[in-house]
Amino acid sequence: MPGWADLYAWQVERDNGTPLFRQIYLQVRSAILSRTFPPGTKLPSTRALAQLLSVARASVVAAYEQLFAEGYLLGKIGAGTYISADLPEPVELPRRLSRPTAPRRPAPRPVRDFSEFGDEAAQTDVRPFNPARLLVDARTVEVWRKLSNHALREFDARHLGYSDPRGFIELRTVICEYLRAARAVRCDPEQIIVTSGTQQAIDIAIRVLLDRDDEVWVEDPGYPLTHRALAAAGATVRFIPVDAQGVVVAAGIKAAPRARAAFVTPSHQYPTGVVLSMARRIELLAWARKTGAWIIEDDYASEFRYSGRPLASLQGLDDGERVLYFGTLNKALLPGLRIGYAVLPRPLLRSFVNARCLIDRQPPSLDQMVVAEFMRQGHLASHIRRMRLRYREQRDTLAAELTRRAGHRLAVELPDQGMHLVAYLADGQSDIAIEDAARRNGVVVRPMSRLYKTVRPRSALMLGFAGFPRPLIIPAAARLAEVLEQASRPGRRRALRRARS
Repeated sequence: MPGWADLYAWQVERDNGTPLFRQIYLQVRSAILSRTFPPGTKLPSTRALAQLLSVARASVVAAYEQLFAEGYLLGKIGAGTYISADLPEPVELPRRLSRPTAPRRPAPRPVRDFSEFGDEAAQTDVRPFNPARLLVDARTVEVWRKLSNHALREFDARHLGYSDPRGFIELRTVICEYLRAARAVRCDPEQIIVTSGTQQAIDIAIRVLLDRDDEVWVEDPGYPLTHRALAAAGATVRFIPVDAQGVVVAAGIKAAPRARAAFVTPSHQYPTGVVLSMARRIELLAWARKTGAWIIEDDYASEFRYSGRPLASLQGLDDGERVLYFGTLNKALLPGLRIGYAVLPRPLLRSFVNARCLIDRQPPSLDQMVVAEFMRQGHLASHIRRMRLRYREQRDTLAAELTRRAGHRLAVELPDQGMHLVAYLADGQSDIAIEDAARRNGVVVRPMSRLYKTVRPRSALMLGFAGFPRPLIIPAAARLAEVLEQASRPGRRRALRRARS
């Protein structure tokens, strides 16, 4: 166990009438019984503890000897003194002191808002087909290990203090080069801020751009964390329908013509996967220029496009500096990386930099250096090419297996981009009931109907394919097909409806 006991707030009182060795004994014993020091914890040496408490070493020795005799401690020759793993009595937490009961007050509004988030904030299930999973290959892992080791060997003074809240210029430069080439983004390194991902960029945008009760457009259906971040900030959210051409701009203008901002996913609408048509893009930009509104372009999965030419960004069409472009390397590489970026109109840059500094000071310095080298040496482009082929194979395998085994129960839409596909259920089946039944059979699906707010929901399953190799996809698809077959039986369908209600 780590030497947490060295950090403990040791203390003795010289004028309370209790011998010093007894105070030390009781202090250690209490920490053991309350699990403050769990079994295996290394204690300070008698000499070190005596110096820390400014007492004679004999007092510490006497306390330790009593604890040894009672079985609380054990000694390891040449290694020190440790809490015994075989305690002589049950460990009990100390009783809490009774306190006067204070009058109950209503919880503040943020407490209520944040308590209702649900499962979106903890998508940790490793089973197929959790959309929050992805893969990396051995080549990427090996390159990452080498670059991380190199960053540690080249450790310099920049890591010993606070740095630019925008991020290191080396990283912002290669991100800029990448976005110009891959996404036709108009930018220079000075316009880029390194974030922990698109969600942090959205949080900063809300803080900087919106006052309480400002109207904003969001897509319906859409990404739930964006909705909830806006609601928690007190914005007035207007849910704008999505059709085969993306968000219906005319409906947005009708619902909230003077909205302060529009939050959109134009290249791969979440969750439907449709692409915002060119006519709608021009219409959206014209509305923003006319009204002075801002457009927040969340380009969360642009790297993985499986057919046709890569789609240009909405920001690249913007001549009026009304678009804020947000992206992430967490989906291109791994969610645990926590590095994304925001490309900002120049009039907003200073406010965003200050807000980013206030929220989180700066991005992690060592990680920035590794990512910058990974991109500069061409490894990101190679990684994307390899994973694009792999993800396309996994997408095709999942679609083919679902169609072969359960094509009469659902209609699979093959996405041109992204890391999940949508399967629309037939015969009026409830996607929420299917979610529950599938989970009991070891399969994770997300019901799309939950993501609708004002538009009539469609019953469909969202299935991630990026995180699961072919040998996992095939048996999981078979289990899901069996769940769908059982759910279609009249008696089973009635039972599922009762369970849902």
